[in-house]
Amino acid sequence: MSKTNRRLAIKTITLGAGALGLSSFSSLQAETKPTALNVKRLNNNIKHSACRWCYQNIPLDDFAKNAAEIGLSGIDLLRPEEWDTVEKYGLKCSMATDSFADIQNGFNEIKNHKHLQASYKTLIEKVGKRGIKNVIVFSGNRRGMDDETGFKNCVIGLRPLLEFAEEHNVNLVMELLNSKVNHPDYMCDHTEWGVELAKRTEMPNFKLLYDIYHMQIMEGDVIATIKKHHKYINHYHTGGVPGRNEINDSQELFYPAIVKAIIETGFDGYLAQEFVPTYDDKLAALKEGIKICDV
Repeated sequence: MSKTNRRLAIKTITLGAGALGLSSFSSLQAETKPTALNVKRLNNNIKHSACRWCYQNIPLDDFAKNAAEIGLSGIDLLRPEEWDTVEKYGLKCSMATDSFADIQNGFNEIKNHKHLQASYKTLIEKVGKRGIKNVIVFSGNRRGMDDETGFKNCVIGLRPLLEFAEEHNVNLVMELLNSKVNHPDYMCDHTEWGVELAKRTEMPNFKLLYDIYHMQIMEGDVIATIKKHHKYINHYHTGGVPGRNEINDSQELFYPAIVKAIIETGFDGYLAQEFVPTYDDKLAALKEGIKICDV
């Protein structure tokens, strides 16, 4: 090869490598830059949702519109007066609640039963007419109560409601919350506790909301627990540990593997993002969370 041809060959190789490097860098930028997601681009192996309270600074109408564009199927923890707003964008209320629902004062105390039963019956009738499937309930705080008393009282309070809810094709879903960081003294703070209560109710429409953030704090072993007890779980919440913020690599949980394990159980319910966004662009944080969980 002549010197001239050799110089041309080297120049061509150098330019090609430079172009390849530039192309790779551009692709990396494209991958890391937040992009709008829509339902057509999602795998949809799981139904995506998000908890309304994490985005309170965004008007519900705007939030619902953006949620639908991202590809969400539902929004969690909505009260009856909010259902119309989300439904006009093709979204469902994936977990219903109302102002009377109280984490600290729940079904483990007999004195709460009359009020809770009357209030929940009204809500159950409303969700039944709308075709909403899930209503959230809480155990309440211990206040020195032993487990056995808590189980018995919860069954007494919940059983009549579960029978009423069954007539309306509605599930009552008790959330598993941590009592170590966020909800001191909460009784239903371990998966095994919730599963035992589910067994004692003897009703198929009593289910658990497995909050991955909360249960990582209390007991860890998330994937194994999900595989063992999935038949009692019909709803999931996310959140980064520690801090309850974004579920990216700034925290200790690897959500793609967790969601894959959930899907492998045959789960057909909702996975709701329940982290508190730290990004200035809250919707960019939500898009990122959806993308991480869309396995």
